[in-house]
Amino acid sequence: MIRIAIANQKGGVGKTTTAINIATAMAAAGWKTLLIDLDPQGNASTGIGIDASARDCSSYNLLVDQLPLAECIVPSAIPQLDVVPATVDLSGAEVELVTVDGRSDRLRTALQGYQGHDICFIDCPPSLGLLTLNALTAVDTLLVPLQCEFFALEGLSQLLQTVERVQQRFNPDLGIIGVVLTMFDRRNRLTDQVADDVRSCLGGLVFDEVIPRNVRLSEAPSHGLPALVYDHNCPGSRAYMGLARELIARLPQERKAA
Repeated sequence: MIRIAIANQKGGVGKTTTAINIATAMAAAGWKTLLIDLDPQGNASTGIGIDASARDCSSYNLLVDQLPLAECIVPSAIPQLDVVPATVDLSGAEVELVTVDGRSDRLRTALQGYQGHDICFIDCPPSLGLLTLNALTAVDTLLVPLQCEFFALEGLSQLLQTVERVQQRFNPDLGIIGVVLTMFDRRNRLTDQVADDVRSCLGGLVFDEVIPRNVRLSEAPSHGLPALVYDHNCPGSRAYMGLARELIARLPQERKAA
């Protein structure tokens, strides 16, 4: 199973929107997809229509109680897409795990050897704490949503430094599959400037597809639906389908779904 963390310690960059819609796009492309919600806010879970009151098992149980992954998976209404939902209990996980041996390896251990899905996305919280560290230790690679604004560039440099430290101490094979520019507004000159700066710094690491500011992307979670289901023809949905095609092209050839 290919494992990809979606992370950026800066909040409000479209991270959860990206997690929901890229997972849906991959499922629509025929990949059996798992989305693990590792954010205590649980927005990825509700955005896919998983009822909070119906979550008997969650990512908290996976990390803290070490329940088997298969017991924590909840099917969604979207074909080929399953979810390990988050509950508010997860907010206490960092405190509970801080004195535990191997606390940064809990998620890697839970995913080890699991082959029930083709690809797994992990939606990380907007911080570089123990939950995000567990995700970065457990995955093959990282997808970084980056809002097209000046302060986002500062946050990106911090994230890249964290990735380097994780490579040195916990996961030497961790890579970055790409940076996706989000909340792109062609009417704003600063947006173009930030995009140019990011591309000049990171080159081919930045995806060609950009995610536009789009009302339908913002509306969809309130209906418990990914934008691709809520309105598959809106610019945001089309952008995420394009991003999925680019992502598939970057995945290791021998590990792609048939």
